[in-house]
Formats: sequence, C-alpha cells, structure tokens
Amino acid sequence: MDMQLATKRAFVSGSTQGIGYSIAKTLLQEGASVVINGRAESRVGSAVRKLGSEVPGAVVSGIAADFREPAKVQHLLSSLEGIDILVNNVGLFEVKPFGEISDDDWGRYFDVNVMSGVRLSRAILPPMIEAGWGRIIFIGSESGVNIPGDMTHYGVTKAGLLALSNGLAKLTRGTDVTVNTILGGPTYSDGVAETVEQIAKTQQLTASELKAVIIGGNQTSLLERFIDPKEIANLAVFLASPLSSATNGAAMRADGGVLTAML
Repeated sequence: MDMQLATKRAFVSGSTQGIGYSIAKTLLQEGASVVINGRAESRVGSAVRKLGSEVPGAVVSGIAADFREPAKVQHLLSSLEGIDILVNNVGLFEVKPFGEISDDDWGRYFDVNVMSGVRLSRAILPPMIEAGWGRIIFIGSESGVNIPGDMTHYGVTKAGLLALSNGLAKLTRGTDVTVNTILGGPTYSDGVAETVEQIAKTQQLTASELKAVIIGGNQTSLLERFIDPKEIANLAVFLASPLSSATNGAAMRADGGVLTAML
C-alpha cells in the first residue's frame, strides 16, 4: 500500500534507537524525508549513517538536543522548518518506588516526557494549520491509562500526553491536520532491553528467561510476548499518512491486548 508520503518531511524526537528509530526508518522506507533527534551529536550522526545504509536513497538528517536543556531545545526549534509530520516520541522511564521519586525526578520527567511535546507542538502546529495539512503523533503508553504502581511518575506523564493530544486535536477543526496518540504496550525497545539485561544479571537469569517471566506475569496480555518496535512504527506511519484523514483526537491502541477496557 502506498502511504503517499513521498513529498512529506517528518521530525521524530528521541529517534537514535528503539521505537523512534523504527518509526524514522519506516517513514524513510515510505519515501518521506526525516529529521531524527537524540541527546548526543555522536549518536545522532551514527544513527543518520545507519539509516542511510539501511534505506538506500533516504533523505535523512539529524539534530542533537537534550530536552532537559532549554537552550538546546530552543536551538532545535529554530532549526525546524517545513515539518509536515511531528512524532513526539522522546521520553524517560524507570522502575522506582513512589516514596523514592524526588521532586527533581518529577520535574525531570515532566520536562522531558510532557514539555517536549508541548514545546515542539507549539512551534510546529500553527504552521501546519496555516498550510492546511499536518500530522502530530504522540507515542504514549498503556501505562498512561493503567498507571503502574512502581512507575507512577512515568504513568502520570503519559496520562498527561493523552490530555495534551486530545486538547491539541480540538485546535485542528475544519483542517486536514490531525493529532493522535498511540498507546503502546510492553515493547522490547533498546532501552527496555538494557533494563532487562541489567535486572537479569542481578537475578542470575538470562535476558530471555527474564522476558518470559515478565510477560508471564502480565495476566492481561493477549499477545503473550513483547511488542516489536516495528509494530508500533507501522501504526505510526499509517497515522502520519494522508490515508488516516478521518482519524483525529484518537488514542489508538497497539498494546497487545494489555488494556482490558473495550475503548
């Protein structure tokens, strides 16, 4: 199926690895030009080169910016022009007891997980509306609906993204601009893989054994395995395309059946 993205330019935050990288790669495969982003210049450059080798003829570039540093964010925003598709993917996550989550932790999570989307959308949405076409996609999580007790700061920020996305969608009335959220489930991204490997070592297990334990303990998963980042990317690219024109203000599930509510 032709996703009709050959003339579109996309920016994907937090895209040097994991879900963001997979989304950037899939957009490139569909013919879009893509600007990727990461904290470190070296990692951005490496990811740009890797994407260029994996997708022959790809038009890909990168901008390094740490969303915890306002000056770097401002530089990033001033460098972004002509963006048709904004994918708000950058985010932090960790397992941490609620009582040990400091005010600084809460501030850092809101700054990166929520305010990154606020700042990028504030800069990019008005030109989209003026042009009459655009796509904004938030990469959310089922944790924003079913807040985990051991990751409350993460879950609360993902709930905030749902609210932000819903509010921004109301600003697009009567245009061909859409704003949607993807509710991802347990996904074996690079960051999750690193965490699993670290925990597995402390428990004297292999990563594969711990993955099975984690999924086995999730009683509501219908998929009964971790989601591959590519599976999130496939939905993101559909939402980024002109084919998704009737989908706006939605929270689309790619959660493997983890959420038990019908909607």
